[in-house]
Order: sequence, then C-alpha cells, then structure tokens
Amino acid sequence: MATIEKVGVLGCGLMGSGIAQVSAQAGFDTVVREVSQEALDHGLAAVHKSLDRAVKKEKMTAEQRDEVLGRIHGTVEFEPLADRDIVVEAVVEDLSVKEQVFGKLDELCGDETIFASNTSSLTITEMASVTARPDRFVGLHFFNPVPVMALVEVVRTGFTSDETFDAAWGFAEAVGKRPIACRDNSGFIVNRLLVPYMLDAIRAYEEGIGSIEDIDQGMRLGCGYPMGPFTLGDFVGLDTLYKITEIMFDEYREKRFAPPPLLKRMVLAGQHGRKSGAGFYDYSTGEAVVSDFVKR
Repeated sequence: MATIEKVGVLGCGLMGSGIAQVSAQAGFDTVVREVSQEALDHGLAAVHKSLDRAVKKEKMTAEQRDEVLGRIHGTVEFEPLADRDIVVEAVVEDLSVKEQVFGKLDELCGDETIFASNTSSLTITEMASVTARPDRFVGLHFFNPVPVMALVEVVRTGFTSDETFDAAWGFAEAVGKRPIACRDNSGFIVNRLLVPYMLDAIRAYEEGIGSIEDIDQGMRLGCGYPMGPFTLGDFVGLDTLYKITEIMFDEYREKRFAPPPLLKRMVLAGQHGRKSGAGFYDYSTGEAVVSDFVKR
C-alpha cells in the first residue's frame, strides 16, 4: 500500500480547514492552498480557533496545539503541493472549477500522488477524466464539522486501483475517522438518502401537513435524529443544499431530487440559513424562531 506522509489540501474554507486540521493533528505534514491570502488567513484562523477550544476543554495542551499549527503550511500557490503523497480537494462544488484545479495539479504532482475529492454530489469519474491518473483518483467525502464528525465516505470509480483505495482508506483511519466504502454515484450513500428526506420535509410544509417547528420536533423525537430537517438545512446552508439538489436531479432525473419551489425562492432571496442570519429560522435575536419569510 502506498505510504502517505505529506498531505495537501486544496481549499481552506469550512471543509478544507477542517481537513487540514485533522491531518495535522494526526501528525501529517500538511500544505493547504487557497485562492487569496485573505481567504487563507480566514481559514487558518478557524483552525486556530478550533484548536484553542480543544485546549480550553483540556482535550489537548497548548504545546500540542502549537505543534499541530506548526505542521500546517498555508499557500496561495500550486507549486508547494507538487511533492505531496495525497492531495484532497475541497473547493467550491462546481465541476468546471474542480476540473481546472485537478488539471493544474496533474501537471505539477508526481505520478505516484493520489488525488482525492471531498465533493458531496459530483461524481469522481467526472473529475478523474481530466487527469492522466484515473487509477490514482478517489473520493474522500468528509462531513461538517470535520474535526467532530466521525464518518468519511471512501469512493472508488471503475478505474481506481486497489492500492489507491486502500491508501485512501488508511488515511481516513489515520486521521481518526471511520471510513465506509461507496460506489461512484452522485450523492454516494449519505446524501443520496439524506437529500430526498430534507426535500420531502420542505414539500410537507408546502402542502400544509405540519408546521416547521412540528416537523422538526417530530423527526427529532419520533426518529431520534439530533436535529430536524429544517434546522439541519439551515446548518448546512440552503444555497449549498440547492446546489446539491440541482446536481443530483441532473444525474438521476427523479422528482425526489428536484428542489421544491420554496427552497428556490429562499436561495434567490438570500435566506441561506445560519450563515446569512436567516433561513427557515431567523437567528437575528440569538434565539431561533421561524422566519417571517417562510410564513408568507
């Protein structure tokens, strides 16, 4: 099995910064690349804040935090990724952008470098097709927040070699995650099951079956879910959910993957959930209350 010692992360946003953090915490020398210094600084600050919380909760010492931070090297260039054993991509969920960065990396990185994508809805085969190493290409789908969530979906295509799959699986275990194996289809296992559930909850509200609060509470108390579908949608980001549904509907052409009209209207109105201050719930007062936008 290929040995992974040097890790590259493409993107230092919400997911990329988390992947860089768990990689460095596991002892890997980690390079994380962003498109601008401002975006890079913001992502690295998030890592620092996350590690500071761990120190405050006595899950690590200040010295251990500093050691982790010392293993993370930020850059706005592609060249520092050239010597990496694996590069995990976590950029915007846009196929053209992903193909562009993988094409660039394919020219820079050695033949043995493994490429992995953290995509949640695009197929790995689509991205691997723009490189000369489809056998060294795999999906590594982490979940948000990366330092907390235990799962990683390891996705293989028809070209992915056993050696590549085993190396990616081992890397997921090395960073403290529990991997599961998935075939290469849009949404893999989790989102293929989760997204239709979330969309059905929106349709149920549109059809007057129940209120937002009662649907959320019903799924929490009746099914034991940690949060209801509307709370989860606000947490994930409704713009992100909408983008995923468009990709999955384009792949499967089934109604269960189609975005409901209410979701589209909310995204167009900038009601994206917690990150925008309001989605299905309004968070402006510090207490989540159903947004006036969805009541009208």
